[in-house]
Amino acid sequence: MAKAGHSHAVNALFVRYLPPLRRWARGRLPRFARDMADTDDLVQETVFQTLRRLSSFEPQHEGALQAYLRQAVVNRIRDEVRRAGRHPVNEEVEVDAFVDEAASPLDEAIGRQAVDRYEGALARLKPEERQAIILRVELQLPYAQVALEMNKSTPDAARMAVARALVRLAEEMGHESDR
Repeated sequence: MAKAGHSHAVNALFVRYLPPLRRWARGRLPRFARDMADTDDLVQETVFQTLRRLSSFEPQHEGALQAYLRQAVVNRIRDEVRRAGRHPVNEEVEVDAFVDEAASPLDEAIGRQAVDRYEGALARLKPEERQAIILRVELQLPYAQVALEMNKSTPDAARMAVARALVRLAEEMGHESDR
């Protein structure tokens, strides 16, 4: 019914998917990329716009809509980061707790258990390590931008910080599998 544009069905999807997407997105939009809108507003607007175009969506598996919506939010965050990169402001990036119960393309590819291990390990890292991974791996920022955001002197210094953070993440994930 939602694909046909029935407003009550679209509203039901909006109510169902918005809260987990907001929780997942919290902390993923760097402060430098925010302007008048905050992350919650960005997620709400993206979900609303995506659900309005639902007629072209063809689900391939269970959880496909959640994955589709999450990818739309990721794309919007990347757009905001690129937009802000044209007018950089040097502010510290805020990194919040990462909690999400919904499936994503990553969940489908490597399984929920591995994603849980990743999220748990990421949460146990030092804030600077977590920030390095989010900026480079999740947001795919170039090392020059990572250096600016992390107050590193050069892109190479940022590259080393990311490499060390990834080693720590791997160690934490290894410890998680031993439990």
